[in-house]
Amino acid sequence: MKCFGLASLAFLLALAASEVRAQTGTARGKVLDETGKPVEGATITVEFQGGVTRRHETKSNKKGEFTQVGLQPGSYKVSVAKDGYQGSFIEARISLGDPTYLPEFKLVSAAAKAAAAADEIQGPFAKAVELTKAGKLDEAEAAYRAILVKDPAIPQVHYNLGYLYSQKKDWPNAEAAYKKALELKPDYSEASMGLAKVYQDSGQADKALALMSQAGESDPKLLFGLGVMHLNAMRNDDAETAFKKAEALDPSNAEIQYHLATIALNKGQSAECVARLEKYLSMSPSNAQNLATAQGLLQALKPKQ
Repeated sequence: MKCFGLASLAFLLALAASEVRAQTGTARGKVLDETGKPVEGATITVEFQGGVTRRHETKSNKKGEFTQVGLQPGSYKVSVAKDGYQGSFIEARISLGDPTYLPEFKLVSAAAKAAAAADEIQGPFAKAVELTKAGKLDEAEAAYRAILVKDPAIPQVHYNLGYLYSQKKDWPNAEAAYKKALELKPDYSEASMGLAKVYQDSGQADKALALMSQAGESDPKLLFGLGVMHLNAMRNDDAETAFKKAEALDPSNAEIQYHLATIALNKGQSAECVARLEKYLSMSPSNAQNLATAQGLLQALKPKQ
């Protein structure tokens, strides 16, 4: 019997290990963000495409680099994913022996993607707004529709379509557009007010009131709109309640003071009316018509005190 020394045994073991390694392949790559900086902690999934389920996972290091060993030769799908980024994948063929170096993965952050999308629609959106202002409603509608083909989930576009349809008195489409805006952005105050106006203008006043009452308890804009709605229907007490709730939530809204002053005047509360008008004028209101009315009322009421 032939005996082997320790050196010979070590050589044989190394040779055997080398032969095992030679039967598999290695994939190496790098993950970067849209600015070229390394992305650490990305999950790399390497899936064999040869009909047998073989799936491997690894992570990118601080340099964005990754290595996956023990791969059978053949075609693979290599996917890269990380929270806050848009995923990416490539098809690659892994060979035996020396590592297969994959092309660099470029992950685009969600913020960068959103910014790019906003830039892409900014021009068309501005054009659609100008067409609406110019009264070219059909052209404006087509422009908004073109934007929605690229991205159907923009609340502002649906809101503007609601306004456009309202101008055309196309109540069903106006209602649908405002509802879509609210579906995408449930706290969209302006869309709730637009929808309520559609109901009011289309002879569904009860529906408008129910919508505003339900949606407005914690929203000063909706409470203000609700107050105006009650005021127009000559429900002064309900209007006063809504305006005072809005005032508590948003004391900076000067128009609340104007409307509370008119309610006080209707109730014969001259001192309260004067106090509200003086506060209104001190807030530098921008509504020229209400400003002129407030100045005239104050001048007429003060000598009578």
